Amino acid sequence: MITYFYWGAILAISATLFALLGRADKWRLAIILALVVLFIGWIAYYFRLQQVFVKHYGGVMTIQVPKGQYHMGSTWKDDNLWIENYDPETNTCIFSEYSKGNLLQGRLYLKNCNPLLPGEYPGQQPDRQIEPDRSNLDGQMRQD
Repeated sequence: MITYFYWGAILAISATLFALLGRADKWRLAIILALVVLFIGWIAYYFRLQQVFVKHYGGVMTIQVPKGQYHMGSTWKDDNLWIENYDPETNTCIFSEYSKGNLLQGRLYLKNCNPLLPGEYPGQQPDRQIEPDRSNLDGQMRQD
């Protein structure tokens, strides 16, 4: 929600500058200042505020899981987001860091990590259905 408020404020400031300077017939300055406000707002959001908003204030952020991988988990370390994915083709767990502005992107590969995913690997037991309890309330087995 705060992400939408932030962008609404940036657009409102930019539009207000454009309108005020446009009324004074300073169109060139109006366009330049409106674009500068939008650019500074975008830079501040991308390189500083996005992950702070998401972690502390319920902001919005979208990350796509790469095709062919499974998402295993995610955690925050300071203001950086770490995501764990699993690649079944190479049997590798991949920890990826998403930092502010994606300037520092750490990546850790765990080979042969074999996460416990049911029924996908040789030698694992297939999922079993549990039979319903056929005893009555006094603990005696019922005769069918």
